[in-house]
Amino acid sequence: MQLTKTQMDLINKQIARLRASDSYYGKLYRDLGIEKIESQEDFEKLPFSSKDDLRNAYPLGIAAVPEEEIVRIHSSSGTTGKPVIIPYTAKDVDDWAIMFARCYATAGITNRDRIQITPGYGLWTAGIGFQAGAEKLGAMAVPMGPGNTEKQLQMMQDLHSTVIAATSSYALLLGEEVQKRGLKDKLSLKKGVIGSERWGEKMRARIKEQLGISLYDIYGLTEIYGPGIGISCDEENGMHYWDDYLYLEIIDPITGKPVPDGEEGEIVLTTLVKEGAPLLRFRTHDLSRIIPGNCPCGCKYPRIDIIKGRSDDMFKIHGVNIFPSQVEDVLKLVKGVSSEYTIALGYDEETNRDVMMVTAEGDYNYSFTDMAQEIRERFKSRIGVTPKVVIVPIGTLPRSEKKTKRVTDYRDR
Repeated sequence: MQLTKTQMDLINKQIARLRASDSYYGKLYRDLGIEKIESQEDFEKLPFSSKDDLRNAYPLGIAAVPEEEIVRIHSSSGTTGKPVIIPYTAKDVDDWAIMFARCYATAGITNRDRIQITPGYGLWTAGIGFQAGAEKLGAMAVPMGPGNTEKQLQMMQDLHSTVIAATSSYALLLGEEVQKRGLKDKLSLKKGVIGSERWGEKMRARIKEQLGISLYDIYGLTEIYGPGIGISCDEENGMHYWDDYLYLEIIDPITGKPVPDGEEGEIVLTTLVKEGAPLLRFRTHDLSRIIPGNCPCGCKYPRIDIIKGRSDDMFKIHGVNIFPSQVEDVLKLVKGVSSEYTIALGYDEETNRDVMMVTAEGDYNYSFTDMAQEIRERFKSRIGVTPKVVIVPIGTLPRSEKKTKRVTDYRDR
């Protein structure tokens, strides 16, 4: 997707803002002699920005405004290396709330809705983002935060919450509890706004059925405001993103070159009006594609496909590169297998070979032996690797209030 004249003008303003600051990127752009862009080709010559840059600029070296203009900071949820801290100006906070309210409206949520917010508050962007968007929309925010499922269900009933905001993992946990307790008919829920992690079709279908709601994928990351920069609509055909605030590219994650619209690759984002921490060509590592053409829903904003995974989620075994999304594509073909699974990677010293163990949940109404055998066969034919497979009853694997960890690598090399 090509830059518009308006977007190019906004990017040049961002370059000027950075060059005028003493920030990490201000120094970099001055050192590289980057002053402005005049074409798409110029833009694509700009260096990528990355999470490593932000860690190198820790704690506030990324700030492109004087400290007295910074009204808030957030930090990414990463668990390795230095944390990433992103500063926000008052305008950044308001812009984010505007985008988030736009997400709610795209999902058909209005100021008559009551939005129960289960993601975490604090340094994480999720909880406060969901709340600010609800308040900007004029809806009632029920700021529960994570955990305490007993109280979540009680408040859901007593306050007649109509919208649940959650990670897919926690929405599944709530759905299972609702089903166990026979509460479905006692709830007023109509919609779920789900973010933070990719999720497969089986998981989506289970949450829909258990809670009796329509589901909407919301997209975002701490480095680029937070959740709320894009959302799916009732057509369930990709996510609209706000191109008046962001320019989005899809690149080949290996070569770094842009790919044609419709082709899958890594999302790269440029903030067009962000003040506190402008980012140009930020590599997200999220995998998706631009969906060409107009959406039947009538929304004028462009679309990307739902997130297929992350380029850094890939793991390698027996010389084969595998993404969790490929595993989910296999599991959804096997009758009786639930959405929940884990993968353990290890090394067998006796055979001098890597080993992959897939543990998946299965329905008691189907043969666990037959399910395991079919998973092994489908893995071998579709991916080229034969794993060890264990089927356990539904509800056995741990549920998470945040992101579910699917792959654990025990190989010491």
